Amino acid sequence: MKTKWIASTEAQNNFGRLLDDVIQNKTRYIIKRRNISQALLISIVDLEHLLAGNEAERQQVAKIIHEAKPAYTIGSVLVEDGEQG
Repeated sequence: MKTKWIASTEAQNNFGRLLDDVIQNKTRYIIKRRNISQALLISIVDLEHLLAGNEAERQQVAKIIHEAKPAYTIGSVLVEDGEQG
């Protein structure tokens, strides 16, 4: 399974294509907003495998989520005044 990153506006504009790619090609999408990972789009079949106890796949998804998580903490400055995110 491959994992792709996509901006939220691009995902919104191409949602039908994303669904086709997720279902037919088993692609996972990490959706970013303001360059920060916000959501993961996976197929129902993929979710069933994860919930059914496929440990290898769960570890793979956990690694992807860990790597995609925003790397900031409380009090971190994400965008300075006047800058766009």
